[in-house]
Amino acid sequence: MSTDDAAPQSSTQPPAPAFDPAVRAFVAGHRRQLVDELSEWLRIPSISADPSYADEVSRSADWLAQRLLRAGFPSVEIWPTAGLPAVYAEWPSGDADAPTVLVYGHHDVQPADPVELWETAPWEPLVRATEFGEELVGRGAIDDKGQVYFHVVGLAAHLATTGRTSPAVNLKLIIEGEEESGSLHFAELLETHREALRCDVVVVSDTGVYGRDAISVCVGMRGMVEVALDVRGPSGDLHSGSFGGAVPNPATVLARIVARLHDENGHVTLPGFYDDVIALTDRERDLLARLPYDEVRWLVDAQSSATYGEKGFSTFERIWARPTAEVNGIWGGYTGPGGKTIIPSEAHVKLSFRLVAGQSPSQVRPAVTAWLEMLRAEGTIPDGIEVVPVYDKAGVGPFLTPLDHPALESVTRSMARAFGTEVLYTREGGSGPQAALAAILEAPVVFLGVGLPDDRIHAPNEKADIEFLLAGAEAAAYLWTDLASTWGR
Repeated sequence: MSTDDAAPQSSTQPPAPAFDPAVRAFVAGHRRQLVDELSEWLRIPSISADPSYADEVSRSADWLAQRLLRAGFPSVEIWPTAGLPAVYAEWPSGDADAPTVLVYGHHDVQPADPVELWETAPWEPLVRATEFGEELVGRGAIDDKGQVYFHVVGLAAHLATTGRTSPAVNLKLIIEGEEESGSLHFAELLETHREALRCDVVVVSDTGVYGRDAISVCVGMRGMVEVALDVRGPSGDLHSGSFGGAVPNPATVLARIVARLHDENGHVTLPGFYDDVIALTDRERDLLARLPYDEVRWLVDAQSSATYGEKGFSTFERIWARPTAEVNGIWGGYTGPGGKTIIPSEAHVKLSFRLVAGQSPSQVRPAVTAWLEMLRAEGTIPDGIEVVPVYDKAGVGPFLTPLDHPALESVTRSMARAFGTEVLYTREGGSGPQAALAAILEAPVVFLGVGLPDDRIHAPNEKADIEFLLAGAEAAAYLWTDLASTWGR
């Protein structure tokens, strides 16, 4: 893993428990239903980032609400927000001491652009054969409509094979409509409906596995804060021949600011940035070392020729367990054809900070302010230059599931039964609303996801492996029984 990599070690997990033939047969028998109904849902372009698709997001919520009613949920509601709607459903268990489980997912999707790079029409789902079986291609197939829908089949399998008329857990669903546009109103939605959403555990189905030959459960995601820096100098563009060398150049200053974002070891230079980072334990390092890692293959996926990052840490540690700062875009002055010899009046950069366990988005703003003050004191930002940080969002916090939590053990057993193999543990470098779910609802969060690294999430030709969606449904069918039988014991 590029630096300080440990050799894979043998597993200490017990053998995977046997699958239930009745559950597997039920799920397999509903393969056509899964493909047909999911395809119907995928034809709705529920793009949350583009306001012109707001009606389609609402249509997607309506579709899901009607499908959950047909699945047997006695209570299904569409919850409006200041932005786009979420879907809530509840099915109480017939058992008085049953735990309450809330499933989180989202029904909005990314834009299909660039459409010309799609091999199929993004809103006309297509099943095609692969060397592994079949895949369903279309925007939202895995992120996240496919992973929401497999719960419909999984619940039906759970009921049919146990003979129950209600789930073994008090089952609730909250399916968001703005995840792909930053979950801007989700925390407010959670606060407003806190009592209805109260639960013992949250199951997030918006993640994936490490690979086809390394089934895993995610146990952590990073948080994120975004900030733009507006660097301003002269009140208007200046002729570089008349004024160059005599007044500060905002583009030059910005380049120096960005160069000071990291030191020679790849550490982020914001004061106090690492103060609250929770370091990996020996057990966590051991678990990461068990994951198969092929650097050449990883670099192909990364479209890069070399790994790079904070010195002293492996690739997995860098993307899962260490905070980062990245330049997402930088511009200023003239960028058109030919030359235009000016000193630009302003320049801009967009930065994103990924946060890990122990850190908080609220700590980033004062750290950025202190960093800019430090740069001004040392002369990197000269007199005559104004640097204004701009935050459009509050940011989202990181989240980590304790490895010894009983709900995680239930998910692990359920995935092991569905896939017939040992289950490893990973983290994900991306961010989501899991920290808000945990904090506002005061409940632990676990992850049940079946996405594959090559599913092209957010990219043209997004797809879902149909066998993995079916395995997700099977794991969900086992999970409700497992949680009910082990919770609190």
